[in-house]
Amino acid sequence: MFDLNQLRCFVTVAEELHFGRAAARLNMTQPPLSRQVQVLEHIVDAALLERTSRSVKLTPAGRSFLPEARRILKLAETAAQVARRIASGKSGALKIGFTAATAYGFLPDLVAACRTKLPEADLSLQEMVSGDQMEALASGQIDAGLLRPPIARPEFTTRRVLAEPLYAAIPRRHRLASTETISIKDFDDQPFIMYSPSEARYFHDLLVAQFMRAEVLPRYVQHLSQIHSILSMVRAGLGLAIVPEAATSLRIADVKLRQLKLRNPAPVELFIVWRREHDNPLLPALVEIAASLNALQQAED
Repeated sequence: MFDLNQLRCFVTVAEELHFGRAAARLNMTQPPLSRQVQVLEHIVDAALLERTSRSVKLTPAGRSFLPEARRILKLAETAAQVARRIASGKSGALKIGFTAATAYGFLPDLVAACRTKLPEADLSLQEMVSGDQMEALASGQIDAGLLRPPIARPEFTTRRVLAEPLYAAIPRRHRLASTETISIKDFDDQPFIMYSPSEARYFHDLLVAQFMRAEVLPRYVQHLSQIHSILSMVRAGLGLAIVPEAATSLRIADVKLRQLKLRNPAPVELFIVWRREHDNPLLPALVEIAASLNALQQAED
C-alpha cells in the first residue's frame, strides 16, 4: 500500500509539472522525488506521469488519481488536527448529568459559557437524580455530574459550584402572601407540600433539618419530587412550600415567592462531580467554567 509521503510527492509534481520545482517545494533533491513517484506508480500498477526531457504531463490515470490523492492527504491532515485539538482539551465530547432543579438556572448558564469558551465541544445532557448520576459516573456513562450532597465516594472528586437561598412559595390568597420576609416559624401547623423522601431526598432532609432546628411542625399534605409539580399544588391553594432560588425563574401564576429568613442564608448546595481517574481532556476546562460561574455569582451577591 502506498504511503502519504508518496502521495504528497505525486501531488506536488502534478501541480508543478516539473520535478525540479516540485523538489524545491518539498525541500528534497530530484532523484529521491522521482523514486517516490516511481514506487507509487508500481504500487497502483499504472503510469501516472508522462516524462520527457522537456516536459512532464499527467496521464489519463494520473488525472483521475490526482483528486483522490488530494482528498486522502486532506483527510489525513484533518484527522491529525482533530487528534491534536482533542488532546489539548479544545475539542471532543462531554456527557453531563444534572438534576431537574439545576435546569432552572445553573445548567443553562453553564451550557452558554461552554458554547463561548469551548465552541468545538459536543455537550450531551442527561437529567438524573443524584443517586443515578453517581452510578453513571462510576460506570463511565457520564463524564461529570451536577448533583446534591452528600457525595462520600473516594473515587470521585467534587467542587462546589452553587450555593443558593430558599424561598417560601405561598398561594396568592394566603395571609402570608403580603408578607415580604418569611420566617421558618411561619410554617408551623400550616398545610405543606413536602419533597419525596426517596426521589427528592436532598431537599426533603434539608427542610426536615430546618423544621426540627426551629421546632416547627408543618402538616404535610403531599409528597412530590419535582419542583414545578410542587408549585402547581401551591397554586391550587393546597398548601405552602419551600423551593430553591432557581425556581423563581418558573414564574408560576398565583404563587408568591418570598425569600426565607434562615441562619444560613444560602443552604442549597450544588457540586460538580467527576471520576479521579478520568481520561477526558475536556473535563478540566468544564470544571473551571463551572467554578467561574460560582465565583461570578458570589461577586454579584
